[in-house]
Amino acid sequence: RTTQEIFGGKKVVLFALPGAFTPTCTSNHLPRYEVLYDKFKAKGVSDIICLSVNDAFVMYQWGQHIGAKNVMLLPDGNGEFTRRMGMLVDKANKGFGMRSWRYSMLVDDGKIVKIFKEPEFGDNATVDPFVVSDADTMLAYLTGTKSEGVAKPRAFVG
Repeated sequence: RTTQEIFGGKKVVLFALPGAFTPTCTSNHLPRYEVLYDKFKAKGVSDIICLSVNDAFVMYQWGQHIGAKNVMLLPDGNGEFTRRMGMLVDKANKGFGMRSWRYSMLVDDGKIVKIFKEPEFGDNATVDPFVVSDADTMLAYLTGTKSEGVAKPRAFVG
């Protein structure tokens, strides 16, 4: 699918994360967007997309493992979209190779309206912050309220 097909003529929330089956991504980042899906829809969001620099087979299996039903899992196998977004980072220090930095964005008819980029962006970062790209922060932005912070994660089963 093209970016026009994914983002054109609708309101989309896309969040990107470092990798399928990793602890924070599996215990909180993706599941919380699933939990709040109906609230996003009520705010006019057509689609919620989870993007990761993983291949389609890994993303499919991860979605099955988590039970993702509403969030579209979008593999960026070669990192091209992520690189063009300026979010491709080297995580060789963690044994991951090139991955996406954690962020979320609201896109309206192909235009980025708001982006929440995690702090301390950079190659081989020693931290993996998760404070602004979460579902609650994006939903608070859409409702014009203040986020109460990242929700408590569910148990990680990797």
